[in-house]
Amino acid sequence: MKLVPLGDRVVLKQLVAEETTKSGIVLPGQSKEKPQQAEVVAVGPGGMVDGKEVKMEVKAGDNVIYSKYAGTEVKLDEEEFIVVKQNDILAVINN
Repeated sequence: MKLVPLGDRVVLKQLVAEETTKSGIVLPGQSKEKPQQAEVVAVGPGGMVDGKEVKMEVKAGDNVIYSKYAGTEVKLDEEEFIVVKQNDILAVINN
């Protein structure tokens, strides 16, 4: 199966949280917070959303930072995804 977002929605796959800090400290499970970084898996077509023209500015494969409490978590084929509106994406990470 494949998730196909509608309108200005974007499907994200959350990046794995690091279990050790840069200085080598191991973080226990409960103290880890979900990262707000994700990879874009699929992008909706944009178009007219709430009477306004929306141009999609992200593409599949982009790494992004999104709002902490944004989106809806979805589980499909044992994988977890987050579906967010494009305006919940704060930035694209360029390497």
